[in-house]
Amino acid sequence: MKTREISKRKCIGCGEMKPKKELIRIVKNKEGEVSIDKVGKKPGRGAYVCNSLECLEKGMKSRRVERSFKMKIEQEIYDKLKEEIVNE
Repeated sequence: MKTREISKRKCIGCGEMKPKKELIRIVKNKEGEVSIDKVGKKPGRGAYVCNSLECLEKGMKSRRVERSFKMKIEQEIYDKLKEEIVNE
């Protein structure tokens, strides 16, 4: 039997390749709204970050989140993302 390959994604904070299930997906929909996709099925452009505040803050500081979505992201959206990561 063939073993199924685990899909990996790169964290925008630390830059490490990790299994998709270990990362949190941040998604931008067609209207330009940015939110966390807990299921991983929402339509739109996605970026992945580890389940830690350190990685999110690194991604914010280096503007990797903004580059991956090609738009300016307001501080209140970052605050909401931080809050959702802390609650998980």
